[in-house]
Amino acid sequence: MLIPVEDGPAVVACNTCRHSSTAKEDDAGVRGGARMVEALRAVQARDERYSGIAVQEMPCLFACSEFCTVHLRAPGKVGYVLGRFTPDEDAAAAILDYAVHYAQSEHGRVPFKDWPQGVKGHFITRTPPPGFVAQ
Repeated sequence: MLIPVEDGPAVVACNTCRHSSTAKEDDAGVRGGARMVEALRAVQARDERYSGIAVQEMPCLFACSEFCTVHLRAPGKVGYVLGRFTPDEDAAAAILDYAVHYAQSEHGRVPFKDWPQGVKGHFITRTPPPGFVAQ
């Protein structure tokens, strides 16, 4: 049931997420999560700044009411689940821009002034790393 992946900074995208609050799929019959994975990989491939961030995917992050969700994680850092994105390259760039700041942070906290506009209002949960709780 579990698939081993590299244990570094990563954006884990739900590849089965709804396309929006009102539709499971887009006009071509593709789930929003699958489109988000495509967008994240396309943006990552064009910009070397994102090379240290793994783009991983899995079915269902169990945030179904939020649609187009991603989990941002790294060893020893607070993790975040973000959602309610439009599955496009603008959202993907904002997520990856935030992920770069996140990866460079000591404990996973990124100062608000460094948040890309495209992630503001999209945070759903904050999760502590194994063996820790956050202050």
